[in-house]
Amino acid sequence: MYLQRKLKNNNNFFKKITDLDFSLLFCILLLGFISLATMYSTDGGEALFHTKSHFYKLIVFIFLMLLVSFLNIKFWFSVGYLSYLITVAMLIYTVNFGITASGSQRWIDLYFINIQPSELMKIFIILCLAKFFHRKRLENVNSFYSIIISLIIIFLPMSLVIIQPDLGTSLLISISGIVVLWFAGLNHKYFFYSFLISILSLPFLISFLQPYQKLRVLTFLNPDRDPLGAGYQIIQSKIAVGSGGLFGKGFLKGTQSYLEFLPEKHTDFIFTLFSEEFGFVGSVFLLLIYAVIIYRIIRIGAISRSYFAKIFCYSFGTSIFVYIVINMSMVLGMVPIVGSPLPIMSYGGSSMLATMIGFGIVMSAKIHSQQSIA
Repeated sequence: MYLQRKLKNNNNFFKKITDLDFSLLFCILLLGFISLATMYSTDGGEALFHTKSHFYKLIVFIFLMLLVSFLNIKFWFSVGYLSYLITVAMLIYTVNFGITASGSQRWIDLYFINIQPSELMKIFIILCLAKFFHRKRLENVNSFYSIIISLIIIFLPMSLVIIQPDLGTSLLISISGIVVLWFAGLNHKYFFYSFLISILSLPFLISFLQPYQKLRVLTFLNPDRDPLGAGYQIIQSKIAVGSGGLFGKGFLKGTQSYLEFLPEKHTDFIFTLFSEEFGFVGSVFLLLIYAVIIYRIIRIGAISRSYFAKIFCYSFGTSIFVYIVINMSMVLGMVPIVGSPLPIMSYGGSSMLATMIGFGIVMSAKIHSQQSIA
């Protein structure tokens, strides 16, 4: 009996491995390799702090992603509300006792890693709302009760992140939540009215921005107004991207980054360095990898029997698309700088951790695609 049970467990484990989405896994690993090579370039062609740290995090979080994927999708359904509440508690702790850096109080010191709960909220707000709308009839989705509860779930973490202050991440959290409402079937007129109200109230909302946030908006409208100050980063970013040309200057040959014209090149502006070294062709190749990743996530949602898994996959895939568009638009000067990392590519443990957890839940949906949730 013991041998039979052990053999059955081994068979289940190997079946889970064979049921992984290898196309998605390959693209994640390829993107991880590209990000590591780009991080090596940001360190000047040496394996310094950022390269080593990024490598260790990639290894640990990819392994974590696989562990997450082996957990039954029913487990992720069961912890939907709990994961959200724990992350909200972490945000409250951050506001009161978090680590302050560059004028913002965003991190919690866990001794082995400084974690940014707001990045985790991008994933767990999707998980929470996907559970909330699971098996709800369309008329119940559009009920006053459902809308109010959904708005509370979205605006509670938003307000906690704005306090830090981190307006950019709070907007990304709200987008993650709004995307779930869209796929859950909320009447489109609510989105239209909300968008219209937001546009009309912009002048009023701008008055509540912090001075540095107002400066970012003014810099976006006219970067040349302060070319050596607030506009310096975006001006140098556009110069670097443009100088890459069709095929780029070559690996480790980016002058804007190597001559230190481009600050913060390892974080939100890493696409700038990549584009300078690999040019338009390399940038298109990177976008194709992201496109395949998003397609596979949506495809997994489409084949899942569980409505919970469908909503999560559709919403997570769309959120990844939004993060990519905002990051690349930001470094090209098409939107104000909002502090949006490029998934997996940008340096940052919390962002990568949240993204890998999201990928792991998607893989779990693929492995258990034939399971329904009551």
